[in-house]
Amino acid sequence: MTAEIQMQTSHSFMSWRFSFSLRPPLATLAGMARFFNTAGPVKPEAHYCLSPLERIRLDEILPLIEQEKYFVLHAPRQAGKTSCLLALMDYLNTQGQYRCVYINVELAQAAREDVAAAMQAILSQLAYQAESVLHDEFLPAHWQTIFAQSGAHAALYGVLARWAEASPKPLVVLVDEIDA
Repeated sequence: MTAEIQMQTSHSFMSWRFSFSLRPPLATLAGMARFFNTAGPVKPEAHYCLSPLERIRLDEILPLIEQEKYFVLHAPRQAGKTSCLLALMDYLNTQGQYRCVYINVELAQAAREDVAAAMQAILSQLAYQAESVLHDEFLPAHWQTIFAQSGAHAALYGVLARWAEASPKPLVVLVDEIDA
Protein backbone atom coordinates (compact mmCIF):
# COMPACT_ATOMS: atom_id res chain seq x y z
CA MET A 1 0.00 0.00 0.00
CA THR A 2 1.33 3.43 -0.89
CA ALA A 3 -0.03 6.83 0.04
CA GLU A 4 1.04 10.19 -1.30
CA ILE A 5 0.48 13.67 0.02
CA GLN A 6 1.86 16.74 -1.70
CA MET A 7 2.03 20.17 -0.14
CA GLN A 8 3.43 23.14 -1.98
CA THR A 9 3.33 26.87 -1.43
CA SER A 10 4.44 29.71 -3.61
CA HIS A 11 7.00 30.75 -0.99
CA SER A 12 8.74 27.44 -0.44
CA PHE A 13 11.11 25.30 -2.45
CA MET A 14 10.03 22.16 -0.61
CA SER A 15 7.23 19.77 -1.29
CA TRP A 16 6.38 16.71 0.69
CA ARG A 17 5.55 13.35 -0.82
CA PHE A 18 4.96 10.65 1.75
CA SER A 19 5.08 7.02 0.72
CA PHE A 20 4.90 4.04 2.96
CA SER A 21 4.77 0.34 2.48
CA LEU A 22 3.48 -2.49 4.62
CA ARG A 23 6.48 -4.64 3.72
CA PRO A 24 8.85 -5.72 6.51
CA PRO A 25 11.93 -3.51 7.05
CA LEU A 26 15.00 -4.23 4.99
CA ALA A 27 18.20 -5.19 6.74
CA THR A 28 20.90 -2.57 6.33
CA LEU A 29 24.15 -1.60 7.98
CA ALA A 30 25.63 -4.57 9.79
CA GLY A 31 22.29 -6.38 9.82
CA MET A 32 20.42 -3.57 11.59
CA ALA A 33 16.90 -2.79 10.46
CA ARG A 34 16.15 0.69 9.17
CA PHE A 35 14.18 2.97 11.46
CA PHE A 36 12.49 6.38 11.44
CA ASN A 37 15.01 9.03 12.44
CA THR A 38 13.64 11.96 14.42
CA ALA A 39 16.81 14.01 14.93
CA GLY A 40 19.48 15.22 12.56
CA PRO A 41 20.02 14.47 8.89
CA VAL A 42 18.70 11.20 7.58
CA LYS A 43 20.94 8.52 6.15
CA PRO A 44 18.91 6.61 3.54
CA GLU A 45 20.89 3.42 4.14
CA ALA A 46 19.95 3.47 7.85
CA HIS A 47 16.67 5.38 8.04
CA TYR A 48 13.28 5.27 6.42
CA CYS A 49 13.01 8.54 4.59
CA LEU A 50 11.63 10.47 1.73
CA SER A 51 14.08 11.13 -1.06
CA PRO A 52 15.44 14.60 -0.18
CA LEU A 53 15.97 15.57 -3.83
CA GLU A 54 12.37 14.73 -4.65
CA ARG A 55 11.23 17.07 -1.88
CA ILE A 56 12.93 20.19 -3.18
CA ARG A 57 12.12 21.86 -6.46
CA LEU A 58 15.37 21.35 -8.35
CA ASP A 59 13.80 22.86 -11.45
CA GLU A 60 13.48 26.15 -9.54
CA ILE A 61 16.69 25.96 -7.51
CA LEU A 62 19.14 25.01 -10.27
CA PRO A 63 18.43 28.12 -12.38
CA LEU A 64 19.05 30.27 -9.30
CA ILE A 65 22.41 28.58 -8.81
CA GLU A 66 23.24 29.01 -12.51
CA GLN A 67 22.39 32.72 -12.22
CA GLU A 68 24.59 32.97 -9.08
CA LYS A 69 21.65 34.01 -6.94
CA TYR A 70 20.83 33.27 -3.33
CA PHE A 71 17.89 31.19 -2.25
CA VAL A 72 16.30 30.30 1.06
CA LEU A 73 15.00 26.87 1.96
CA HIS A 74 12.29 27.57 4.50
CA ALA A 75 10.25 24.92 6.29
CA PRO A 76 9.17 24.00 9.82
CA ARG A 77 11.45 22.32 12.35
CA GLN A 78 12.31 18.70 11.61
CA ALA A 79 10.97 18.97 8.05
CA GLY A 80 14.21 17.77 6.46
CA LYS A 81 15.93 21.01 5.42
CA THR A 82 19.40 19.79 6.40
CA SER A 83 18.88 16.46 4.65
CA CYS A 84 17.77 18.34 1.52
CA LEU A 85 20.83 20.60 1.60
CA LEU A 86 23.18 17.63 2.03
CA ALA A 87 21.49 15.81 -0.85
CA LEU A 88 21.73 18.95 -3.00
CA MET A 89 25.44 19.19 -2.20
CA ASP A 90 25.98 15.58 -3.26
CA TYR A 91 23.91 16.12 -6.41
CA LEU A 92 25.81 19.25 -7.46
CA ASN A 93 29.20 17.64 -6.82
CA THR A 94 28.18 14.51 -8.73
CA GLN A 95 27.02 16.56 -11.72
CA GLY A 96 30.52 18.06 -11.95
CA GLN A 97 29.59 21.59 -13.01
CA TYR A 98 30.08 23.08 -9.53
CA ARG A 99 32.10 22.51 -6.39
CA CYS A 100 29.68 22.54 -3.48
CA VAL A 101 30.11 22.46 0.29
CA TYR A 102 27.62 22.51 3.15
CA ILE A 103 28.31 24.30 6.42
CA ASN A 104 26.27 24.56 9.58
CA VAL A 105 26.93 27.91 11.28
CA GLU A 106 25.07 27.02 14.46
CA LEU A 107 28.43 26.47 16.16
CA ALA A 108 29.07 30.24 15.98
CA GLN A 109 26.03 30.85 18.18
CA ALA A 110 28.14 30.38 21.31
CA ALA A 111 30.24 33.38 20.24
CA ARG A 112 27.28 35.64 19.46
CA GLU A 113 28.82 38.74 21.05
CA ASP A 114 32.33 38.03 19.74
CA VAL A 115 32.43 38.54 15.97
CA ALA A 116 36.04 37.40 15.68
CA ALA A 117 35.43 34.12 17.52
CA ALA A 118 32.22 33.45 15.57
CA MET A 119 33.93 34.13 12.25
CA GLN A 120 36.87 31.91 13.15
CA ALA A 121 34.45 29.10 14.01
CA ILE A 122 32.63 29.50 10.68
CA LEU A 123 35.80 29.75 8.60
CA SER A 124 37.44 26.79 10.28
CA GLN A 125 34.36 24.68 9.58
CA LEU A 126 34.28 25.90 5.97
CA ALA A 127 37.95 24.93 5.60
CA TYR A 128 37.29 21.51 7.11
CA GLN A 129 34.34 20.90 4.77
CA ALA A 130 36.32 22.06 1.73
CA GLU A 131 39.09 19.62 2.59
CA SER A 132 36.89 16.66 3.53
CA VAL A 133 34.21 17.00 0.83
CA LEU A 134 36.12 18.53 -2.08
CA HIS A 135 39.67 17.46 -1.16
CA ASP A 136 40.56 21.13 -1.57
CA GLU A 137 43.60 22.34 0.37
CA PHE A 138 43.19 26.07 -0.41
CA LEU A 139 41.07 27.03 2.62
CA PRO A 140 42.95 24.98 5.22
CA ALA A 141 46.16 26.60 4.01
CA HIS A 142 44.93 30.20 3.67
CA TRP A 143 41.86 31.05 5.78
CA GLN A 144 43.80 32.17 8.86
CA THR A 145 46.06 34.47 6.83
CA ILE A 146 43.07 36.00 5.04
CA PHE A 147 41.31 36.42 8.39
CA ALA A 148 44.34 38.23 9.83
CA GLN A 149 44.59 40.51 6.77
CA SER A 150 40.86 41.23 6.40
CA GLY A 151 39.72 41.40 10.00
CA ALA A 152 36.70 39.66 11.49
CA HIS A 153 34.07 41.74 9.72
CA ALA A 154 35.46 41.26 6.20
CA ALA A 155 36.99 37.81 6.58
CA LEU A 156 34.10 35.79 5.14
CA TYR A 157 34.01 37.91 2.00
CA GLY A 158 37.80 37.75 1.70
CA VAL A 159 37.95 33.99 2.12
CA LEU A 160 35.11 33.29 -0.31
CA ALA A 161 36.45 35.73 -2.93
CA ARG A 162 39.97 34.28 -2.87
CA TRP A 163 38.72 30.71 -2.79
CA ALA A 164 36.47 31.40 -5.80
CA GLU A 165 39.42 32.91 -7.69
CA ALA A 166 41.51 29.80 -6.99
CA SER A 167 38.75 27.30 -7.78
CA PRO A 168 38.70 25.55 -11.16
CA LYS A 169 34.87 25.52 -11.10
CA PRO A 170 32.19 27.79 -9.63
CA LEU A 171 31.67 27.35 -5.89
CA VAL A 172 28.32 26.81 -4.20
CA VAL A 173 28.18 27.19 -0.42
CA LEU A 174 25.06 25.87 1.30
CA VAL A 175 24.70 27.54 4.71
CA ASP A 176 22.50 25.90 7.32
CA GLU A 177 21.19 27.24 10.64
CA ILE A 178 21.94 30.82 9.70
CA ASP A 179 19.23 31.97 12.07
CA ALA A 180 20.63 30.05 15.04
